Amino acid sequence: MLPIGATIGIVGGGQLGRMLGLAALDLGFRVHVFAPPDGDNVAFAIAHDTVAAPYEDAAAMAGFAAGVDVLTYEFENVPVGALEGIATAIRPAPAALLKAQDRLVEKAFLAQCGLPVGPHLPVASVADLDAARAQIPDGFLKARRLGYDGKGQARITPETDSEAAFAAIGGAPAILEERIPFVAETSLILARGADGASRAYAMTRNTHEAGILRRTDFPSPIDAALATTAERWVADLCEALDYVGVIGVEFFVTGDPAQPLIANEMAPRVHNTGHWTMDGAATCQFENHIRAIAGWPLGSTQRTADITMVNLIGDDIDELPAHLQNPAALPHVYGKRETRAGRKMGHVNFIASPVDFD
Repeated sequence: MLPIGATIGIVGGGQLGRMLGLAALDLGFRVHVFAPPDGDNVAFAIAHDTVAAPYEDAAAMAGFAAGVDVLTYEFENVPVGALEGIATAIRPAPAALLKAQDRLVEKAFLAQCGLPVGPHLPVASVADLDAARAQIPDGFLKARRLGYDGKGQARITPETDSEAAFAAIGGAPAILEERIPFVAETSLILARGADGASRAYAMTRNTHEAGILRRTDFPSPIDAALATTAERWVADLCEALDYVGVIGVEFFVTGDPAQPLIANEMAPRVHNTGHWTMDGAATCQFENHIRAIAGWPLGSTQRTADITMVNLIGDDIDELPAHLQNPAALPHVYGKRETRAGRKMGHVNFIASPVDFD
């Protein structure tokens, strides 16, 4: 169990690193952040010390790790090779990154842990795609590595040109996933401590636009029994990885009693669909991640209010003055310098019962 004043090292300088760092500061820890020098590293503003170097710079990473008591990361595409040989505890362990960084490996791992996954096939060439489409004519072609928020993906229908679709994802090794006709999307955010204890947050209804999360809200699109099943699945997944920290697993809600949930993907980190917890749970996901990696007991995940979380994407940030007039709106602005289409600039948690603003 790390003492107050110990140093948390965060790999990644984006908004998740920033919010992790703020949670660590609230608990009395020091915060160091490692991120590339060419990024808009909003987490640097809240850190006691920073290192600006490429993730692939193993020497810089080793020096950074030597100056902290535990190392964590804010996104799943950290090069695992740069973490090899580091003596400092890394939580979650790099094994989680290896599973999450490749969609084909990830699907196999999810299935191995008992989570239902949709039909999918590997694709390494245009010829492979043509062959795969004979079995999966309606789906999504996704790069196996590095895609997120709708990037690295191409829609596949019977009318799609295979060569154009493969070129659209850069000709990278890919996976063709069958389109799941879902009725809703949801996710399970779970915190697992160093002692193996785990606690899950209430499952939300998630709405995406153009592959980017637009909002999360309640009530959940699934019943309590199915939520308990999802929690067991994710707890088993974490057990298999000896996972420590917060993890997010996204699901499609199918409406089919025979297979009501299908796992879409896992994220070995704090998750956008858990941002509601900052204002609607006894302990938010960021604090519980820091508690877990520091060896502290987990805080309660009890929901304390009904929340609708809305992402401020691109020019949505211009709506902030209007949100400030709403006493139920609790804004979280990330401090990014440049506004771009599709870029998450902040989010607003709209709080409802049982809080009274009168």
